[in-house]
Amino acid sequence: MEIPEENTAKRCGRKVISLEYTSMDLRNWCDIIENASRKAGLDFYPQEFEIVDYKDMIGYEAYSGMPSRYPHWSFGKSYDKADSLYKYNISGLPYEMVINSNPCLAYLMKDNSLLLQILTMAHVYGHNDFFKNNRLFKEGTRASYTIEMFKNNADMIREYVNDPSIGYNGVEKILNSAHSIRFQANRTIGMAKPKDDAEEPKDDLIAFIVKHGDLEEWQKNVLNIVRAETAYFLPQIETKIMNEGWASYWHYKTLNQLDLSPSLHLEFIKRHNDVITPLVGMINPYYLGFKMFQDLEKRYGMDKIFEVRALERDESFIRRYLTEELCNEMNLFQYAEKGSNYVVEEISDHSGWTKIRSTLCSTCGINMIPNIVVDDISKKDNTLVLRHIYEGRELNSTYMEATLKHIFDLWKYPVELNTVIDKNKTKVCCEESKKISYTTLR
Repeated sequence: MEIPEENTAKRCGRKVISLEYTSMDLRNWCDIIENASRKAGLDFYPQEFEIVDYKDMIGYEAYSGMPSRYPHWSFGKSYDKADSLYKYNISGLPYEMVINSNPCLAYLMKDNSLLLQILTMAHVYGHNDFFKNNRLFKEGTRASYTIEMFKNNADMIREYVNDPSIGYNGVEKILNSAHSIRFQANRTIGMAKPKDDAEEPKDDLIAFIVKHGDLEEWQKNVLNIVRAETAYFLPQIETKIMNEGWASYWHYKTLNQLDLSPSLHLEFIKRHNDVITPLVGMINPYYLGFKMFQDLEKRYGMDKIFEVRALERDESFIRRYLTEELCNEMNLFQYAEKGSNYVVEEISDHSGWTKIRSTLCSTCGINMIPNIVVDDISKKDNTLVLRHIYEGRELNSTYMEATLKHIFDLWKYPVELNTVIDKNKTKVCCEESKKISYTTLR
């Protein structure tokens, strides 16, 4: 556990206020929290903490927590945006950031108060347990190889950037296109790869282009790097509500069992309520997950919550365990755009709560992202024919056209997408010179 030896200080406007704890205090509290978590039944990887300042936290946030990741302008854009929002007090920074690795690595903000460090360490042990035991992480990632994988990928990308025959612009162009379609992959985490090499990866767009596209070896390697790193992040996308709810449930349970002083306990209640406060116009995953795990413990007992933690993802978690009573308690409702206004469509009454639950299921995790699959390759002109699996939500035309152009850059031949626009079946084509055309099908 890496902790500064001297007292840290807190930035507060133009004032610098000495914090009230030492590195030894944090080590002692870490031992207490780890023992309490283990006694409660949590099973986690060895845990490492690193104390970082706000600039480091912004950097890690921009790179999704990875200490080493390949260079790309989008990460710099994320850093500048977060840095500006923080400097002008428009938004804050995460209390912590946790990496799904073995050992598990977590970053703590050195500006945090003692209580906030205690709470976030307890929160981290909840995440650690979830990473180790939820089936999506067990089947879809290799925690012991995480840090090494990202470092090796970064080294390979930098080699291509430094290669005079490729250069930064060549690598950037491939990365731009790969990022635009990285989530158009197989959505069944942990599914075994087909042994028959002849079977087409039609639900994995990058894999299909790597296999059938006219690409150089280094370009295929860059695409496979993006594909592998996306697969690492997919379980986190699919379990955001469960993962944050589980960590919040355990930091709340753990700190209530610790011998906190009255002042620390008062701050704990305030901080916890800040974490799970319902948000206006959107779902707070910490709040929804926390309330659902509390309800599961109340209705079924502790064995059940550990079983749910191991087996479910957000969609199945909500569909199976979000009850009418919880919907009413949380005052969930559903609204939609009607003309120039937004109106409430459903409320959490006896007739409407199941529709609200279905909407949550259809918009959580990877379901937030449109699903595009390969239909065919035209024998006439090598056109790549794609199909949007339409489930009632139309594609954003600006993003759709830009993405088709990126696919064209990779495929190098015309690209055709079949989708639905204004309730009509429509064929959208990106042809030579990247011209976009629309054809309504009858």
